[in-house]
Parts: sequence; structure tokens; C-alpha cells
Amino acid sequence: MSRVRLGLFSVTVAFYLAIVVAVLGTTWLVQLDWQVMLFRPYKQWPEVHGFLDAFVVLGQRGPTAVLVAAWLGWRSWRQRTLRPLLALGFALLLLNASVGAVKIGLGRLGPHYATQIGSAELWAGGDIFPSGHTANAVVTWGILAYLATTPRARRWLSVVGAVFALGVGATTVYLGTHWVSDVLLGWAAGLVILLGLPWCEPAIARVEALVFALRERFTTAGSPLAPRPSSSASPTGQPVSARQTLVGPRVPAQEPGARPAMPRAADEVRAPASRY
Repeated sequence: MSRVRLGLFSVTVAFYLAIVVAVLGTTWLVQLDWQVMLFRPYKQWPEVHGFLDAFVVLGQRGPTAVLVAAWLGWRSWRQRTLRPLLALGFALLLLNASVGAVKIGLGRLGPHYATQIGSAELWAGGDIFPSGHTANAVVTWGILAYLATTPRARRWLSVVGAVFALGVGATTVYLGTHWVSDVLLGWAAGLVILLGLPWCEPAIARVEALVFALRERFTTAGSPLAPRPSSSASPTGQPVSARQTLVGPRVPAQEPGARPAMPRAADEVRAPASRY
């Protein structure tokens, strides 16, 4: 965690808390929410409604996770490492846990279900605050820049991720599915996960090492070339010594290049001695 990243993380956390406090206190931010909602942007520019309906899918958890996971899976296979996929898994797990907890805890209703003008619509059984589409767009597209291997790729992917994240957030406000403060908190929630992801790298490395160790263990156990107990043993059940003479008499060593010595006739056949 570099100083710059740590500083950005601290600023983002402070921004996150400031938005929550502003909504809890029904401040000017809630009044801005209502002004934008009553303006009804989706009625002002109906010609772009169809395009934005499709564009907002770029922040939906299912399609984006599958798309990004496919790309990172190919990278993992090519680089022989599980880090890209594990980093995505850790980021989505942290995102769903943190965003889901705040959504359920505050229970805010969306603009289409609001009941009282000027109210923050909290603790009413909703699940709109923060914007999950926006936070998911920040994480799923931003992690491509986080995992980039060159500075140039990181810059380009950061721009692409920012465009998608900003665009998805603004689109949800246009469609009337989220308040402005929902989107602001969604951007902050996604950035907190991305900026804090380096703290998860040791855990990612441990999980990767464990997976590779298990794979090696099961691959070796099921391989026909796996070492097996040796069956070469003496008739008495004791292992045969490497220095033990197995067959025939010892043959004297000869110098390299020397012709083999011919046995003498007397040595070839030796008659047995007479018994009498």
C-alpha cells in the first residue's frame, strides 16, 4: 500500500461517511435528491431512453462478472497463475458484503417508491442505498486496471473503467431507479474496495499456493508414473544389498582398449578328480 493509495483510501472513506451522515441528517443532499427526482430526467430526453436501458447492464452484477471473469480466466491460464481470478473473487465478495450490509441496515426506498416529499425514505424496507449497479461497475471494470501489467495499459483501462462507472451511475439517476446520493455512495463504496485490495494480496497468495498444492497432490496421486513400493527383495524378505554379488564370479576389470584375455584350455574344462 503506497502513500498515494493510502491517502486516496482515507479520503474516499471520509467521503463515504460524509454522504451517509448527510442522508441520515436529511440535509441539502436529500433536497437535491428530490429536485432531480421531480425533474424526471427520463421524460426530458426520451430519445436516449432505449440506449441507456441497455447501457446500464454494464453495471449489473451477473453479466459484468461473467464477462470480466472470462477475460481474467484466460489471463490466468496464459500466465499460469490464479491471481487475476482470485483478486476478482475477493473484490466481489467484499463488495457484496459491504454494500449489502448497508443496503439492508438503512432500508432506503427508491425514487419510484418514495412516500413523502423531502424525506430521506430510510428504514422503510428498501434496498437502494448505496447503488449496487454503480459500485459494481467501479469494481468490475476498475479491477482490470488494477491487474494491468504495464503503465500504459493501466492508464487506458483506468479511463475505460471510469467512463463505465460514471456512465452507469448517471444512467441510474436518469432512469429514476436511484437517488443522486445513492450513486455518490456507490462510487465511494466501489473505490474503497479497489483502493483497499492490496491489503488482500497476502490472503490471495496463500489461497493460490493452497490450490496449487492440492492440485499437485491429487495429480501426483492419480498419475501412473507415481512412485510405488519396490518389490525387489531377497527370498527371505530382506532387501538385496547393492554390493551383493547376484550372478557368477567376479570378472577382473580391464583397461580401456585392451583385448579381452582368452581363457586357458586348462581353465575351460577341468575334469573332476578321481574318487580313488
